[in-house]
Amino acid sequence: MYAVNNTPNTRDRSMTTDTDCAFAIETERLTKRFSDKAAVDDLTLQIPVGCVYGFIGPNGAGKSTTIRMLMGVLRRSGGEASVLGFDPGERREAMRQQIGYVPELHFIYRWMRVRDVIRFCRSLYATWNDQVCADLMKMFELDEKKRVKELSKGMVAKLSLIVAIAHEPELLILDEPTSGLDPLVREEFLDGVLRTICERQKTVLFSSHTLSDVQRLADRVGIIHEGRLLTDCPTDELLTGTKRIRAVLRDGCAPGEPPEGTVWQRLDRREWLLTVRGFTPAVVERLRAENPVEHVEVIDIGLEDVFKDFIRGRRVLA
Repeated sequence: MYAVNNTPNTRDRSMTTDTDCAFAIETERLTKRFSDKAAVDDLTLQIPVGCVYGFIGPNGAGKSTTIRMLMGVLRRSGGEASVLGFDPGERREAMRQQIGYVPELHFIYRWMRVRDVIRFCRSLYATWNDQVCADLMKMFELDEKKRVKELSKGMVAKLSLIVAIAHEPELLILDEPTSGLDPLVREEFLDGVLRTICERQKTVLFSSHTLSDVQRLADRVGIIHEGRLLTDCPTDELLTGTKRIRAVLRDGCAPGEPPEGTVWQRLDRREWLLTVRGFTPAVVERLRAENPVEHVEVIDIGLEDVFKDFIRGRRVLA
């Protein structure tokens, strides 16, 4: 069922960006405070059914806190949230029947054997699929006789993925799902398991520091920093509409105001680097007209550089 497919990702991202479709996850001004500090601050999200949503940010940005509120593990301080039509603070058990969840820190009783973990989780879900479970056990090469305390960190991560996926949930929430996996198993999981789930139009929310994975799989990307959402849009739109501009200033001249949409800039002698969101050719025309430049170059950048520049720009402003 989850045979590995090594072909490039060809999923039609346009299918998941229709604003008229139902939302698997909705939040409005979702907030979580610890004492006087806002870990998540007025977060508003709309994740369509069937969307693969990449949720990225630096350590401590609020990703895991948001996910834990969506799962009903943490009580929110303010705002509203809806997950598959449920309020996470109320009908948690009914909601969780339709969700597969892998937390950042895997909590599985260390004294249990792998087969006991599987048997226990199987009893919790009416939709548990034994064949899916068996296929994943084979792919991950898990020994069902071993106790959890005898497993490596990567093996525990594999076990967590199995119990999250085997009941074929409508929504999969993954917090750093490939952490601890060796490169080969990571590729098998991404190109085999997760890609198959995506093709079946299930909804996936995942956070990851491996931004190449996010760029390859996610239909939409949200960047969060210090509890606030910096951007939320289709991945292709973010990448095609965000460009780095390298301008060379005339000797002895200083730049003027950066163009509208600039998220980060750096001046190094005559070299002026800018990253601009919402880029159009008119940006270059205005830059030439309003600044003493000798040369202007437009550079395509990937999600990792887009992410870095959004965060760098916010840190400079702070």
